[in-house]
Amino acid sequence: MKETVIVSGVAGFLGSHLAERLVAEGNRVVGIDNFSSGRRENLEGLRGSPDLTLVRGDLAQPISLPRARTIYHLASPASPPRYLKIPVATLEVNAFGTAQMLAHARRCRARFVLASTSEVYGDPEVHPQPETYWGHVNPIGVRSCYDEGKRFAEALTMAWHRERAVDARIARIFNTYGPRMAPDDGRVVSNFLVAGWKGEPLRIHGTGKQTRSLCYVDDLVEGLVRLARAETVEGPVNLGNPLEEVSVETLAERVVGLTGGRSTIVHDAKAEDDPERRRPDISKAKELLGWTPRIRLEQGLSATAKHFRNS
Repeated sequence: MKETVIVSGVAGFLGSHLAERLVAEGNRVVGIDNFSSGRRENLEGLRGSPDLTLVRGDLAQPISLPRARTIYHLASPASPPRYLKIPVATLEVNAFGTAQMLAHARRCRARFVLASTSEVYGDPEVHPQPETYWGHVNPIGVRSCYDEGKRFAEALTMAWHRERAVDARIARIFNTYGPRMAPDDGRVVSNFLVAGWKGEPLRIHGTGKQTRSLCYVDDLVEGLVRLARAETVEGPVNLGNPLEEVSVETLAERVVGLTGGRSTIVHDAKAEDDPERRRPDISKAKELLGWTPRIRLEQGLSATAKHFRNS
């Protein structure tokens, strides 16, 4: 018998990959999106599938939802240019939207998975970052609409779990990349690949010595599914790739090589509140989920570069 699964933010980069995985496994997916950042073309692979029902709606407003066994709450702008453009809407979907989805999970006794972010750690003073680290976040900075929005969503999720017995899990997602990232996504991999294929300069904000730990989207989806299906998980779980922490400057050099070597690398002013180092401690995910990323950066970047070249 097919299970019904709700995926909010289904037309986003990550949501669309998750929906494909769930449908391929024989589930019925009800996807919700207001298309403020999601794109219909991301769901092209599921076009005509009887196992995807697409609901257009804004979760910051009341919306009618079907019963489900599992709810993945991914709805929120995640790219800096988008959440910086709509900070109020970003805060609202992480507050009101999360509350609405938690209430629905309680009504139908569904398992609830919140897609949180490594941004809750801010510009971390602890490296690598374990789930026990409380973070170093500017609560009134330009990025706070996203950082604090997700921190509130985590607090709300744990409150519903403790007081109202919702079976809830929290995924703290670190930098993820892969096919279907929007060309104007604003994150480092997409920025570099778009510029590289155009032969334009790759622009680094700051010195380029700041680091990122990049996780390929297929690995990340595997982690999300395992988190949803694990019997007992208490508190947040980091999902990201600690195996190849790379400087932004080194990443730029690799992308120049992948895209034909026509681009130069230039430096701009550092972005406000941009973290200097980012690397997850995934000990908890290894222990509880048996999960560790498998796709190396070279392989994942190559696949992503081909996607951007052909798109």
